[in-house]
Amino acid sequence: MENASARNLWGDFLDAHLEFASEDAPRVIHFYDNEKDANVCADLASKETKRAMSHALKGLQLRNEPLPKIGDFYVVTDWNGNAKCVIRTTSVKLLPYFSIREEHARLEGEDDKSLDQWKNTHWSYFSRELGQFGAAPKDSMIVVFEQFEMLYKK
Repeated sequence: MENASARNLWGDFLDAHLEFASEDAPRVIHFYDNEKDANVCADLASKETKRAMSHALKGLQLRNEPLPKIGDFYVVTDWNGNAKCVIRTTSVKLLPYFSIREEHARLEGEDDKSLDQWKNTHWSYFSRELGQFGAAPKDSMIVVFEQFEMLYKK
């Protein structure tokens, strides 16, 4: 782990939870692709308001990133790389974009937690993400809906 803040938080987590001492080092992530949203979502995850995140399957494939799996650990940082919390994946579902429901938006915990807000925010994000590869989101695209639990914060 190159990020010293994340490495320190992971070490503190392991000190408090020796049962995970044999786990591989987690991925270090921030939410979204901009400072404002990354910082807000890191705070929401730390407060356990945000309990899920969504990925465009096509985006993961184009970046050669593996599908998340149950049990994956992450250190969540703000935009500047300051570690905020350790989360662990509890559920992964592949869903068409058009089938996302209010429950999914509530679990993501952003803004007013409405489905309309989720769709507007994520369509915009998926457009930017896929646009880098000359692709565009579609109503039928597969969304990787990942639920998580917050395990540790400072």
